Amino acid sequence: MYSAGRQRDVFSSPAQEAPGATGDGFSARRAQQEAAAGFAGYVAELWSGAAVCPPPGAGRTAERFAALTAVAERDLSVARLVEGHVDALSILAELGGPQPVPGQRWGVWAAEPPGEGLTAEQTGQDWSLSGLKQYCSGAHSCTHALVTAATDRGRRLFAVATGAGDGADVPGYRPVEGTWQAIGMAGSDTPDVRFDAVPAVPVGDVGGYLTRPGFQHGGIGVAACWLGGARAVAEVLLRAAAQRGPEPLTDAHLGAVDMRLHAAGVVLRQAADEIDDDPADLRGTARVRSLRVRGFIESVCADVLTHVGRATGAGPLCHDERHARNAADLAVYIRQHHAERNLAELGALVGRKESS
Repeated sequence: MYSAGRQRDVFSSPAQEAPGATGDGFSARRAQQEAAAGFAGYVAELWSGAAVCPPPGAGRTAERFAALTAVAERDLSVARLVEGHVDALSILAELGGPQPVPGQRWGVWAAEPPGEGLTAEQTGQDWSLSGLKQYCSGAHSCTHALVTAATDRGRRLFAVATGAGDGADVPGYRPVEGTWQAIGMAGSDTPDVRFDAVPAVPVGDVGGYLTRPGFQHGGIGVAACWLGGARAVAEVLLRAAAQRGPEPLTDAHLGAVDMRLHAAGVVLRQAADEIDDDPADLRGTARVRSLRVRGFIESVCADVLTHVGRATGAGPLCHDERHARNAADLAVYIRQHHAERNLAELGALVGRKESS
């Protein structure tokens, strides 16, 4: 019911075969190890061609979104890392950055919360980054990353080699232990990272990361992951309905969940078609599209969490580690949506369009 478009399972770690079945209880370290193994396995299959996640705007965007949704339905933390990797490859192609090669695993670390950030310094033709970067998903497993940093002309994107995940030592690169305390998305390995004169290569012009059309397309890719997480959470309700047989309240919750997931899938596929029809955003609709799709799918995820919780009670959250992790992961991941701030932006854009 909720597995339409699911790709074949490519996670090779033994722990991934039956998550939560060890009986050992939750371990953030184990969650990180499982996600890192799943991430490495999937990226290896992308490089070999055994798995496919086409670039956005090239005529197969629906296939890209379906691939991300399928990974997320299996494990949201793995999906967070995979989404960062494929987004980085698209950014490098769009902005003319360094050519990635097989064996590399990329992340995109572009969050700009208040507080200390990264500063880029240029000496001759060389650049280096210093400071603190927050929310670096895959800090211990990405071999390379695209990172935003401040320059004297404005914010700019840079490519860095981290050395993480491949045994290399990059002086000045240091994940700050203890800065990722989340239970939800624990496996995504998203600590702060301290940079101290780490060599970097500029990618695109000043401000180019945010102004390119692909920034909006990539934001919808994140929403595709959210949808996969919602489908995973819904599985426990589907099983409960099958076990209980005809029961009006359970059936009502399941109907509400099915309706929302179906609608989210339709919205995502329509967005993919629109991106393929206008990949360079010549019509200027990409930002409104991204805000609409992300806002709608975030609301679907929130509704699914509520309906599943009300229908199944505390039991699955207390006794089914996989479901408990799915629910916690999704609750954290959808907070990448900026809630009323994004809704206000959408309303302002739509209102100005109507009044012009």
